[in-house]
Amino acid sequence: MSHETFELIDRLRQSGKRAAVATLVRTHGTTPRKEGTKMFVGEDGAVFGSVTIGGCVDARVIAEAGSVIASSKPRLLEFQLGDDDAQEIGLTCGGAVDVLLEPLQPALYDIARYRDAGIATIVRSGAHAVIEAPDGNSRMLSDDVYVEVFRRPSTMLIFGAGAVAIPLVTFSKALGFRTTVIDARPRFATRDRFPEADDIRIGIASEIANEIDIGARTPVILVAHDYKFDIPILKRVLTTDTPYIGMLGSRRRGAAILKMLRDDGVPESQLNRVRVPIGLDLGGETAAEIALSIVAEIVAVMHNRNGSPLSGIR
Repeated sequence: MSHETFELIDRLRQSGKRAAVATLVRTHGTTPRKEGTKMFVGEDGAVFGSVTIGGCVDARVIAEAGSVIASSKPRLLEFQLGDDDAQEIGLTCGGAVDVLLEPLQPALYDIARYRDAGIATIVRSGAHAVIEAPDGNSRMLSDDVYVEVFRRPSTMLIFGAGAVAIPLVTFSKALGFRTTVIDARPRFATRDRFPEADDIRIGIASEIANEIDIGARTPVILVAHDYKFDIPILKRVLTTDTPYIGMLGSRRRGAAILKMLRDDGVPESQLNRVRVPIGLDLGGETAAEIALSIVAEIVAVMHNRNGSPLSGIR
């Protein structure tokens, strides 16, 4: 579940209004929405999100939401779609879509906000149980049990508090990452410059890197553009299973730094993990454009994609 969804749940809780939450629990066929996609319908008729991309499915969910709120009982909506209806929501041909519509229980999601967890739901009765987060994504485990998987927010480590780091924090927060900015310069690593950062660390960056738990959901970005800064950090992060290591700089600069590491005994297999130049080729030159290219590449890598235009995928 995205951080925007948690924020929406909080707003609904604070408003004191009841709402129904619809979750896409099963699809048969290719669809632009995946299992776990949610839509909220308030008792005042307000609609947030979409379980498909509009059309007959969302319209039916909205129509049924009032009775679910009034009765406090869940309902499993099963859609058998003809070709016309299927194409309307992005399926290439007729198929089936199942949507669980239930009264929103904000407290149910609190336990999953800051920890890995799963919520198992019996779709016919709406009974829930919090379980250990299973491997994989949200999905139907059987004909009757749907498991929604929650993961703690990933933490993005940004080494260097220069101009590019500022929009990096803004974009990363919008995508749901926790952000930590690390720099040795107190004049740069300030709360005024990074009001949205979750953590700002000032000190010797390589020592701070050794203190931080860097794992498979901790992307690392080096934007200081200083080889004395970059090399010891790279030596540390290359020993971890971070999914992404990106370094600001030209190909020439990157090759020089990688040669220093190679001469120092770092294996080639590890050096191949360093992305330099950093980011996708968007053609941008401003700090914000460079930051956008970086976070776009990180999202692609963490979803095991290559960042190719969707229009070119057939």
